[in-house]
Parts: sequence; C-alpha cells; structure tokens
Amino acid sequence: MRDAVKRLGGDPEKINPVCPSDLVIDHSVQVDVTRSICSNLKNAPNPGGGRAKVMDGCQTCLEMCYRLPIHDPVCPFHHLASDCASALGKNQEIEFERNKERFLFLKWGAKALKNMLIVPPGSGIVHQVNLEYLARVVFSTDGMLYPDSLVGTDSHTTMINGLGVVGWGVGGIEAEAVMLGQPISMVLPKVVGYKLVGAMNPLATSTDVVLTITKHLRQVGVVGKFVEFFGPGVSQLSIADRATIANMCPEYGATVGFFPVDDNSLQYLKQTGRDANKIDMVEAYLKANNLFRDFTNKDQDPEFSEIVELDLSTVKSCVSGPKRPHDKVMVSDMKQDFQNCLDNKVGFKGFHIPKDKQSTKVPFVYDNQEYTMTHGDVVIAAITSCTNTSNPSVMLGAGILAKKAVEAGLSVKPYIKTSLSPGSGVVTYYLQDSGVIPYLEKLGFYIVGYGCMTCIGNSGPLDDSVAETIEKGDLVVCGVLSGNRNFEGRIHPLTRANYLASPPLVIAYAIAGTVSIDFETEPIGQSPEGKDVFLRDIWPTREEIQEVERQYVIPAMFKEVYAKIEEGNERWNKLEAPDSKLYPWDEKSTYIKSPPFFEKMERDLPPVKGVTSARPLLFLGDSVTTDHISPAGSIARNSPAARYLSSRGLVPREFNSYGSRRGNDAIMARGTFANIRLLNKFIGKAAPKTVHIPSSDTMDVFDAAERYRQEGTPLIIIAGKDYGSGSSRDWAAKGPWMQGIKLVIAESYERIHRSNLVGMGIIPLQFLPGEGAESLELTGKELYSIDLPEDLQAGQRVTVQVDGGKTFEAILRFDTDVELTYFRNGGILNYMIRRMLES
Repeated sequence: MRDAVKRLGGDPEKINPVCPSDLVIDHSVQVDVTRSICSNLKNAPNPGGGRAKVMDGCQTCLEMCYRLPIHDPVCPFHHLASDCASALGKNQEIEFERNKERFLFLKWGAKALKNMLIVPPGSGIVHQVNLEYLARVVFSTDGMLYPDSLVGTDSHTTMINGLGVVGWGVGGIEAEAVMLGQPISMVLPKVVGYKLVGAMNPLATSTDVVLTITKHLRQVGVVGKFVEFFGPGVSQLSIADRATIANMCPEYGATVGFFPVDDNSLQYLKQTGRDANKIDMVEAYLKANNLFRDFTNKDQDPEFSEIVELDLSTVKSCVSGPKRPHDKVMVSDMKQDFQNCLDNKVGFKGFHIPKDKQSTKVPFVYDNQEYTMTHGDVVIAAITSCTNTSNPSVMLGAGILAKKAVEAGLSVKPYIKTSLSPGSGVVTYYLQDSGVIPYLEKLGFYIVGYGCMTCIGNSGPLDDSVAETIEKGDLVVCGVLSGNRNFEGRIHPLTRANYLASPPLVIAYAIAGTVSIDFETEPIGQSPEGKDVFLRDIWPTREEIQEVERQYVIPAMFKEVYAKIEEGNERWNKLEAPDSKLYPWDEKSTYIKSPPFFEKMERDLPPVKGVTSARPLLFLGDSVTTDHISPAGSIARNSPAARYLSSRGLVPREFNSYGSRRGNDAIMARGTFANIRLLNKFIGKAAPKTVHIPSSDTMDVFDAAERYRQEGTPLIIIAGKDYGSGSSRDWAAKGPWMQGIKLVIAESYERIHRSNLVGMGIIPLQFLPGEGAESLELTGKELYSIDLPEDLQAGQRVTVQVDGGKTFEAILRFDTDVELTYFRNGGILNYMIRRMLES
C-alpha cells in the first residue's frame, strides 16, 4: 500500500496504523520433532533411580530417568546428552530457518509502522495471549473510559468474548482497513440468548460442553447473529470454560458468543496477574453502566431476539468428526459411528470402504519393531490449540489421566505422532509444578512448541514407514486433536478422519491406538500383568482436577511469563531488519514478494462493471471451507506451486508449507483450490483439478485459470451452502482474485469469507431461498452474464443470464452501502488508498 501511494503521488507514511495493533506470531512453528531420543543415553542405565531431576533442554533424559517424584540433584548422565536437542528447541530452530525472511519483514514492519506491537515467535497463540495478557476489559485513554473491543485476523478472535470483551474475527483485508481508521459496517444482528441451566456432570469437560453447543447452534442457525450466554448455569463456568465456548463461535457460525462480565471475570483478572487498581476500575465502571452481571438474578436477564436452552447436566463425553467441527459423536457411540463412516458412500460422514476391504491389516516395521495398521487406527494425537490449552481444567485433567495411565502400566505405540503445543508458557509452569510433565512425556506428549501447530495443519510429516503403510492399504486412519477445526486435508493429507476431543480424550485414544473402540465395554489397554484397564479406571473427576488447579495455577506464573513476552528470544533479537520506510523487495525471494493488488490502480474510480460470458472455473457443493479454497498445509510435489518452486531452484525438502509462503502471491495463486480433498462436480472425485470447458481437458485448477486468462475468459465459481466456512483466511479471497474470479454465486456464505470477497472486489451473489444449481438445472458448463446498474443497492436482486436463453434471479450480497463503496473502488484497500491520497 505504501508503494502504491508513492506511485500515485502521495505520502507513503500516511499508511500507518491509527489504532493499537498487536501482532502475535503463532502460525509458523511446525511439529517436525516430537519424541526426542538421545542416542548416547538410549541404552544407559537409569541414572537417578527413577528420582533424578534433569536440566532443561534434555527431553530424552526426562524419558530415560523417568523421575517420580522430581527432586535434585541434576542427572549425573546429562553430560552424555550433547547430541540431544529438545523437541521444543529443535522445532523453534527449524521455524527460524524456514521463516527468516518472513520474520525480517515483520521486524521491518515493527520499525516502520507506529502503534504496532509484535509478540515474537515462541510466545504463544494470539487468542490465549490476548485472554491472559493483552485484553483490558475496560479501555482507558485520554481521560475516557469505554468497554474494550477488538477485531482480529483470525475467526477465533471470539475467544475473548469469554472474558466479557466484544471481539470477532475479520479477514486480513478488512482488518488492514480498520488499522487505517476505517470503521466496520455490518447489518444490525439479531441477538440469540443461550440459556444455561443445571449442573455439569462431574465426568464431563468444557470441551464436551462446547462440542454439544456447536452442534446445537448449527442446527438452530446463527450465522450472522450474536449469541449471548445467560442463566444460572453460566455462574458455574470458569472464565477458561467460557473462553473455550466463545473460541468455537466460528464453528457454530455466530459472529460473537458473548459472556458478560461477572465476579468470575474479576477473579480471572486477579488470577492472571492484572494490576489491582485497574481491576477496581473495571468493576466500578461496568457496575456504574449496568454492564456487570449476576447470572443467578433473573431480573438482570436482557431481552433477546430468540432464546434457546441447554441443561448442562445432559452433557456427556463426546468428540466431533470425522470431517466437520459440528458433527458431534458421543464417545459411547464412537465405534459404531466410525463403522458407519466406512460404509457410507457420500457426505461428511462417508468414506465408502468396500466390505471386503474394511478388515484390511497392513504389516509394517517401525524402529525395528513389527506392527500392523488398519482402518480407524490413530496416527496423530495432538494436545493443541488455544481452544483447550487455555483451560487449566482440561490440561491438568490430561496430566492426571496420564499419571494414572502410566501407573497402570499403559503406553502409546511409538509410531503414533504425539505432541503437546500449549498456547502460552503459563501452561508449562503449572504442568511442571503439579508434577504431571513426566507422565505426559512417558506417553510421548512432549512440549513441541508454543503456537497453533497441528490445529492449523502444521502437524509436520509422518514417518515414511507409516505414510507408506497408509497409502499401500488405502487406509482411513485418524488424527485426534484438542483443536477447533478438522476439515478435510487440514490436519494431514493422509489422515482422512480427524476428531476434535478434549485433551484427556486425546491421550485416551492415543493409548487405545484406535477410534474404533467402545470405552464402556472394551479395555483401553492391559497392565504389564495382563489385567484389563478401562478408561473409567483412569479418568479424573472434575473435583479432583479443581483441587490441583486451585493449588498450582497462580498469579505469579502469569506475571513471570508475560513480564518477558516482548523481549523476544535470542534468535528473534539477532534479526537485523531494514530501516527504510518502504520495504526493499528482493526479487530473488520465494517467501516475500510485492503483490500485484494495486499495480493497475488509478486515482480515479473505475466504472461499475458486471460480468459477460463468464465460465465457471469450479462447480462446488456444500460446506466448501477456506481450507479447500486456500490450504495452509504442505505443498504437494506434483502441484503447480511445487513446479514454480522447482523452477526457482528449490528441492522438495525446501518447499515448506502454503502457510509459511503466504507472503508470495505467485505461490499462493498456484495454491488456490489446491486442496487434495476438494470435490469439484466437474471431476466427480476429490482432487485439486477442474475441466477446461471448451477443450474438455482435465487440469490443475491454476493451470486452467491461466488458460482462461490467456483466452480472455472471465471466471466465476458456483457453490452450495456455507461457502467459505472455516478460517478467516484472506488468501481464500485474494487467491481467486488472482486466478481471475469475478463473481461467486452460492446458496449461502459464511460471514467472514463473504466480507473478504467484497474486500477484494469480487461480486458475491446468492441464489434465491430454496434455489440452487441443482433446482435450476445448471451444469456449470454454460456461459454466465450479469449486468450491474449504476445505482447499485445493497441486497438488490439481479438477473443472471445463462447461454441458451435461460435466466434466473439472485441476490446481490453487498449488505451495506459501505460495501458498495468498496466494490466501486475495486476493493477495500483500494478505497483506503484513495482516501489517503485525498487527505
């Protein structure tokens, strides 16, 4: 934007944040190393008699010494571990190697831009850092007090609603405009009151509650609405519990999932080490303005557009999957449900494995040991994501379960990729002080990094022997994670079934080694003496967990961690970024490239244009996510992006991921619609392919878009319901723009993605209620045209002309007059540049 302003004769330094902007680097670290093994110590005797304390950084010593309980002195064999690097340290080292150019770019931004705080890599996940440290609840500036609020460039920004701060996710495009002082416009939402009553089952977790609520509200239908939680049941929920529920707001489709401030909120501010005077100010201000709530007082209940209710006592242990966050499965039904998934042919619960193939067992060798693998086996088990790692109750629950499992003689098969990636360093403190770390590590759950990791698809590679076995047997194997997303192809290309679960259940399924188990009737494993051990034998109660939490989760931990958060680490601090006001682009870089978004922009407004004789690049069905549109995971070796990188002299091990290369538009354009689980009706099977209509050639999507561009053919997308659900990924709009997409027509949109399309100047059309491609008998092989009048109106109907004389009406999904202004400018950022030039 600064370059564009300078080219058009303006002052580039006017492109600068005008409101406080915090950037947390949490998406770049990947699970490359999990269980560290020191060859020097692998066959060494137990040096501490099971009771030695080891130095930080030698995870293998932790495993070898197997210290119970922990106490001094330092392990005398530690000097032998010179070849040993902790999983955490190694992953951070690799993160810096891969992302050095990106980090330099961000450090340049911190220097060149005002009002910008950057939280360095390795500090935690943005939403958890916000909850534990950044959020003010009440803002104080220039002698004024007002309620804290925010927008964030990730859909799970809503997590802060659990602390009583109104915040929601927007696309990066819209957030950049907000940074420059542009207000957000939206249609006044309906507010759904979600009443919580009853008391939680002592064996249920907050994860079980949120998965139950997610399924319920998806059925109710709350897209574009605010949800506010109220009722006596709320007072039973800790702020961490509420934050877990608020975090998954995008999964149930609402704009916010809000919990007003009460006494629990103030207690959380104290627990996390906030300043006492500021807490007093927060309480006084909110009470004076009738914004403080007593959930047991019915007289304080607001009026809502509608009310739905959940009795917390009905919540039971559950997971969600295998492909969507709102497909809840009771743990008691899991075995039968997975079998049904194997039998089904289509849909979000289907894999259609023929009956004669469902019992396939493929032998393989891992670390000189023979194993077999079959459908339903777990190959990834990850305690990950701010959704759950922000919640001490479920994290300590996992630790207590691990302790009981180890004491019962249970273990996890070594080929299962296990990991623990907390959202902040505070988690490590209380897991360490409560004494559960050794037990987690004994089961393979080492701390591998502080970031989103597996939850956003940075699960890293599987061992070659495991990957080859899955492909050889065409197996439906599973990932189990404590995250918030499990869309197809997101967690790992080879895990076709992925389940969201609480951290204790992640460990339970890792021990079982399969999701095809009925924990009620089948043992989770056997003790060394051959005795059956059931999950109920090692499952901790809510009271048991709360007692440990009261003792070990204390304010001093939060103060110590966050006192150092802006200092960075040695690697970050050594990076020397340019001092220039304009970024000095490196033409040779494959990570950071000046994008073409403003190359053809002029100072004057372009005329309003419709679309004439456009071809559908893709013909899609329901629930196409932003992961389908713009995957963040690994770059396949046979993809257009891989070919581009190879042409620049890179070998496959240097390809990295789409997420790590989002600063290079050439790669991201080639990665658009490159998800291997994309189901395009032109193809009839999952593949990142499409058909070039005039020639009938089957091609990679990017290559087809390029051929259409060379032919001068404008492009559209035809889709079903919930188009663009999932992450608030701005590249899911930027990528289609770069491929020449002028218009999308869908049965319905997820809120953030529709906004992102508008932000890039792409027209969002919506079929009339009850209509769609199928009912209108569209094949997607026709030519499509729409005329747009000069006096465009928000939400007006327009006529779509299809070659052959067919026409139908659709709704123009510009929802506000401000969005019409963005469209006239060719996008929101173009509008902001013109505003800066005018001023």
